[in-house]
Amino acid sequence: MPEYLLPDVGEGLTEAEIVTWKVKVGDVIAINDIVVEIETAKSLVELPSPYAGEVTALLVPEGEMVAVGTPIIRIGEPALADAAEDPTPPDAPPPGPGDMVIDLSNPAASGGGEGESLVGRNKADRGPIRRARKVASGSLATHIQTQASFETGLASPLVEAAELEDAVPARAAEVAQPADVRVLAKPPVRKLAKDLGVDLATCATSGPNGTVTRADVEDAAAGTTYRGAVDPGPSSVMSTSLAAGVRETREPVKGVRKMMAGAMTQSAFTAPHVTEWVTVDATATVELVARLKQRRELREVRINPLLVLAKAVLLAVRRTPEVNSFWDEAAQEVVLKHYVNLGIAAATPRGLVVPNVKDADRLSLPELAGALGDLTATARDGRTQPADMAGGTFTITNVGVFGVDAGTPIINPGESAILCFGAIRKQPWVVTRDGVDEIAVRHVTTLALSFDHRHIDGEKGSRFLADVAGILEDPASALLF
Repeated sequence: MPEYLLPDVGEGLTEAEIVTWKVKVGDVIAINDIVVEIETAKSLVELPSPYAGEVTALLVPEGEMVAVGTPIIRIGEPALADAAEDPTPPDAPPPGPGDMVIDLSNPAASGGGEGESLVGRNKADRGPIRRARKVASGSLATHIQTQASFETGLASPLVEAAELEDAVPARAAEVAQPADVRVLAKPPVRKLAKDLGVDLATCATSGPNGTVTRADVEDAAAGTTYRGAVDPGPSSVMSTSLAAGVRETREPVKGVRKMMAGAMTQSAFTAPHVTEWVTVDATATVELVARLKQRRELREVRINPLLVLAKAVLLAVRRTPEVNSFWDEAAQEVVLKHYVNLGIAAATPRGLVVPNVKDADRLSLPELAGALGDLTATARDGRTQPADMAGGTFTITNVGVFGVDAGTPIINPGESAILCFGAIRKQPWVVTRDGVDEIAVRHVTTLALSFDHRHIDGEKGSRFLADVAGILEDPASALLF
């Protein structure tokens, strides 16, 4: 039987975490069916199967880190799998009237409700199919124990407790308890619950078909004073720990957070950072955004001040191309890029990611708006792929969405500059009208530019920052670039 080895889904990948299995033992799959979702050092990735057949074993449990090249799933031919899994000995007589026969794929036999399939619920229209199996009472306990070990999908109890009590009372009652049912939640919601230390079994289920949503997890977290990862277990154990006054917990650093920590450390201690600040009257930009939202050709995309800032950056790069380069230490060369892959830093439940819009400098304003909208939506859902984060040349980090005025951002490795966009606030501002100074309420923001001082001197960094600020103050000045 072929075994699927964990592949290298990104250049240089050495390990990944098994997040969610999309199939179960007994499912029949085709080539390219999604079988598992993994978390690499950069993103969540769905892996398609290179084989067709019946899933005979899931070799790695969810939540475990495995090295590239490790067997993670075993897939066999459907006919061979049926023969191998038939628990009835070849010479044994067929089940008699006194033997209980359970079809595990039949919702009616398993308490799933009328017309409802227990396996693959909430999957795509076409997905793996559970094959019907029949087991005699003599091997029922062993079969149920094996099924309970591998049921990691959206399944309900496999059999009715009343039926199991006649055959294997102790094990049947344990398997059929509702607490053993896997809670329905999407992978990003599961990761958020893990990060916040929330037991999904204790959350409300306000989503479709009884799923736990992000809001449900956040509401559950808001009702406690505890944060951090906890060992899985009954909710009573968590309550006991809280009552005991747990003062600290330890959470493994892995995945995106591990990658981010390494990259920021490398950048901070290899590139000499300089940060410059400028406070800007962005009233004209706010007014422009309001007018653009009324245009018919832009109604399908998101228009906001970040879009205007992104366009300003792309225009300002033309006059100061050094900010769109990087220092090649090995070759002792400065590599100037004649394209702009514009990165937007995004905070996700898994950590900070920086996907980028490829060749952003070649896009029109509507195209740039659509690209930025798709980029941020994908990042929020935790679906950013490694290719979307590779090759960035300049980054914008928007701390204004958190109500923060500014900061001193760290340059992403492989780049030479990063721009921090602060919150836009109404503030008193000195305005000159007809030669007379007066105080008026204006929309004010702060920009902070960090750059690599090895090859970007103060003049170049200042000129670039002044150009960006000038466009925010007067968007019509973009015609000069």
